[in-house]
Amino acid sequence: MPPSLEEPVEEALESQLKNTPHLVAPEPEHCPGPESEQAGQGDACKGCPNQSICASTPKGPDPDIPIITSRLSTIRHKILVLSGKGGVGKSTFSSLLAHSFASSSESTVGLMDTDICGPSIPKMMGVEAETIHVSNAGWSPVWVTDNLGVMSIQFMLPNRDDAVIWRGPKKNGLIKKFLKDVEWGELDYLIVDTPPGTSDEHLSVNSLLKESGVDGAVVVTTPQEVSLLDVRKEVDFCRKAGIRVLGLVENMSGFVCPKCTHESQIFKATTGGGRQLCTDMGIPFLGAVPLDPRIGMACDFGESFLESFPQSPACIALRKVVTNVGKLVGDDSVV
Repeated sequence: MPPSLEEPVEEALESQLKNTPHLVAPEPEHCPGPESEQAGQGDACKGCPNQSICASTPKGPDPDIPIITSRLSTIRHKILVLSGKGGVGKSTFSSLLAHSFASSSESTVGLMDTDICGPSIPKMMGVEAETIHVSNAGWSPVWVTDNLGVMSIQFMLPNRDDAVIWRGPKKNGLIKKFLKDVEWGELDYLIVDTPPGTSDEHLSVNSLLKESGVDGAVVVTTPQEVSLLDVRKEVDFCRKAGIRVLGLVENMSGFVCPKCTHESQIFKATTGGGRQLCTDMGIPFLGAVPLDPRIGMACDFGESFLESFPQSPACIALRKVVTNVGKLVGDDSVV
């Protein structure tokens, strides 16, 4: 029976969090964290209703990390896709990146959707109505093609439009299951699509994948300063978390008319755009991808834009970005 978010799987998720304490009050400002070595002992802990609970919580490394590391040992490259701001086309880029890597029949690609509250990858990949199959080996990804598999919470929702209203620990528990219990098999690439920002999901993915090794992160932005503001924070997060920044992609960078090929700047770069940010912060600029309404249509219909419009300016730009990403992770075969 496929897993869903009805009661049996709720219990399974809780069992993954047996070492996470059940707090009786919100964590105070400057809380060291209930699983920290200083939990229950710091200055911020004095007078906190959770002090005794945190002090008695088992400390030490997560015992599931070696299991995850072993499970993912057959994956050659792991790439995170991040964005500081929502709405910049991060999940769209993740889907295009996966399609591009999988366009080679010699590559096998996995796409993991860790946007627990807003899972859009299944829709974009055309597998929204599928469910997860379970075997003795674990959960099986939903296969879009013979060499492109997807895992998302969307496959577990009883109804397509059900909201997922979870706090951080339950999100982290499900991400752990995606890494520990999914039978990814031998992959050339595992692409991890994350939600916007620098929150629980990002911390969880980073801590769980650290031992198995992450090649790095691709950061997606749009040209305007409102987006770049948050991208700077995202890059800072990567540096503090020890995640290599493979580079930045400027999405929606101009609009190329499909009829006359004239380019217009819809989101004008008032502070130099992504290219200037890369210069300022010392990270690689992977490329600029223009707006193309057909990308949105392809995602709505669950089709590959790269296959449908291979000669479009956006497709050509995307191919260059993917080639740059491949070179940065040591794969010169990506063209």
